[in-house]
Amino acid sequence: MRFVELDGKRYPIREVLQRYKQQRAEERRAKQLTLFELKEDSRPTTQRSADGRYAQPLLFDPSS
Repeated sequence: MRFVELDGKRYPIREVLQRYKQQRAEERRAKQLTLFELKEDSRPTTQRSADGRYAQPLLFDPSS
């Protein structure tokens, strides 16, 4: 059996890997809070992406 030395103590590698997997699973389950309120995008569909804004610019659109 292989061991790992951490802080002067010997631990079986199997135990260390098991605890690592548990910690990773807990991190994935943790809910992350949002930093700001999400708002609906009110722009026209073509203007929601950079490609659409480049293809159909509305800056000098006479209808607006």
